[in-house]
Amino acid sequence: MARVRYIGAEPVTVPELGSRTVQPDEIVEVPDQRFEGYVCQPQVWEGIEEPQDDKPSAPSKKSTPAAKAASSSKEG
Repeated sequence: MARVRYIGAEPVTVPELGSRTVQPDEIVEVPDQRFEGYVCQPQVWEGIEEPQDDKPSAPSKKSTPAAKAASSSKEG
């Protein structure tokens, strides 16, 4: 789940969040796929925590350069 802060001046009821009333300056969790629908309204919502990228390829990219660096240090 992503997180956004409501920066409007008055409390607002958000039907998507189960008709929850959100207070000014309150941080709420929103579904990852709906994050852009909130932050595209910068006058009332501020992104706090973007959706998590669940792709396993990211960690493997980080380990690849380290493995190459270890290999080259053994050669020299």
